[in-house]
Amino acid sequence: MTDNLNAYPASDGVAPDRWASALHLFDNGPGGAREESTAERWERARLLFDARDYSAAAKLLPAVVEEAPEQTGPRLLLARAYYHSAQLRRAEEQLRLIVERDPVEHYAHLMLGRTLQRQGRETEATPWLRMADAFAGEFPDDDE
Repeated sequence: MTDNLNAYPASDGVAPDRWASALHLFDNGPGGAREESTAERWERARLLFDARDYSAAAKLLPAVVEEAPEQTGPRLLLARAYYHSAQLRRAEEQLRLIVERDPVEHYAHLMLGRTLQRQGRETEATPWLRMADAFAGEFPDDDE
């Protein structure tokens, strides 16, 4: 028998999508199924997002947002997942909630502007993009 172990070279680590899937390998072990905690769901959604599985992340994140509505991070990641999976109305809804609750969340202003642009609503997007530029310290030249 030959040693085939060396036939499989080591990689730089486990791909995020495989890790996210592996989180549930032992759910039905001793003691039966257990419910995933909010923190575990948040971590799995982040891994899926990092693996560019935006639709899967968007399915997990509403429960996280519902369980921690005061947290900006999960809601912003949900908006980004919606944006990248072309669920633009849902992304807009989440982003408007974020800027309503936290008017200085500069990334939400940028995302809202980009979301409106993707919907063909350029005029409505302009003030949001200007605000994002102002937060970033980028001001238009006086000549324009």
